[in-house]
Amino acid sequence: MSDARTAAFHTLCKIERDNSYSNLLLSDTPGAVAMSKNDRLLYHRLVKTVLERKITTDYNLALYLSQPLKKLKPQVLTILRMGACQLLFMDKIPASAAINESVKLAKKNGCAFASGLVNAVLRKVSVNGLCLPDENKNDYLSVKYSFPPYICDRFSEYFGRENAEKIMASSLDNSAIYIRKNTLKSEELSSECEKTAFPDDCYVLKNPGNIAENEDFAKGLFHVQDLSSQLCCRVLSPVKGETVIDVCSAPGGKTMTMAQLMENDGRIISCDIHEHKLRLINDTAERLGITIVDTMLRDGTDREAPMPVADRILCDVPCSGFGVTGKKPEIRYKDEKEIASLPVLQLEILLNSSRFLKKGGKLVYSTCTLLPEENAHVCRAFLEERKDFRAVHIDDEIKGLRDGEFLTVMPHDYDCDGFFIAAFERVE
Repeated sequence: MSDARTAAFHTLCKIERDNSYSNLLLSDTPGAVAMSKNDRLLYHRLVKTVLERKITTDYNLALYLSQPLKKLKPQVLTILRMGACQLLFMDKIPASAAINESVKLAKKNGCAFASGLVNAVLRKVSVNGLCLPDENKNDYLSVKYSFPPYICDRFSEYFGRENAEKIMASSLDNSAIYIRKNTLKSEELSSECEKTAFPDDCYVLKNPGNIAENEDFAKGLFHVQDLSSQLCCRVLSPVKGETVIDVCSAPGGKTMTMAQLMENDGRIISCDIHEHKLRLINDTAERLGITIVDTMLRDGTDREAPMPVADRILCDVPCSGFGVTGKKPEIRYKDEKEIASLPVLQLEILLNSSRFLKKGGKLVYSTCTLLPEENAHVCRAFLEERKDFRAVHIDDEIKGLRDGEFLTVMPHDYDCDGFFIAAFERVE
């Protein structure tokens, strides 16, 4: 039985049981390093595909089951999902291998009683292929792209059906790993990568493998940062000698890019509520040779903690994350109630942070979600509250959907994460 399939089974069971994030587990799976390169690739792809195609896969499995999916033992359901994903979405795996290995998984993991069921259901999936509801049915988009119905409805309402489909389709094929070249070092990149047309110093890393083992990474010649996040730094555009506050800074990519834009001259106060994340930011700064970053353990809603007056402030606030489902597929299944309180928190952080901006200074509010209630609605509420601020037009060179002065970077425009950016100036 494949090591990759066994590892994927245990990882998926842990994610289902503990609500863990796949990107964290995939980078820290015991035994993964010892796998062959092909097994590691299969392991990563299996976990990601099962997570991002869950609604689609469950719809197809339910066609051949006499009982509801929720009645199945969780381990059996995971094995069925893995098998179905191999049959429906991984065309280089023979159907016989997908079915036989799934049956072996059941027998080896306390589910021998269900091995006949696994065999029978997967054979039917193999014969009938991918099935979808009729295009006119309400659940068509949800099943096709594996997003909850409420997200399909909101995307369609706000962006239109065509853009909604492009957003959801891009999340199923969002595998590009973007890096930013460290402009503080003169040495050229030796990694296999391709420069993007826009923005400056952004590259796509080819065949990334384990980035921690990359020689250029170890030398501090780049840091990993999505293209859309790099655009956010471009909008804030800090310059040398300024004081900048990065309010919710972890994992620190924007802090590092801003330090490079500032030519490592000035001060960046990089804040987060988790001490271990601040340590990671300090480690990254040291690797890149950046010396202007001061980390601070701070809650963005804390109105008591003293902060200096800043030239520029970045508020990249906690959000629902529906722009990064290509990287973190399990995000797409968040319950609607789980995210309902976010706009209140986001507005509180934005209002609190704005107190520290000097007159004439620039503040950028950003999220990695595409929901208007966390984006434009928060920004309009902010302007209603702070009459001493005005929205600033964002460079037309950046592609995206415009809503007044606010910009949504669409994932299908750049093959990147979906991102929202709004810029403000303090005028009084």
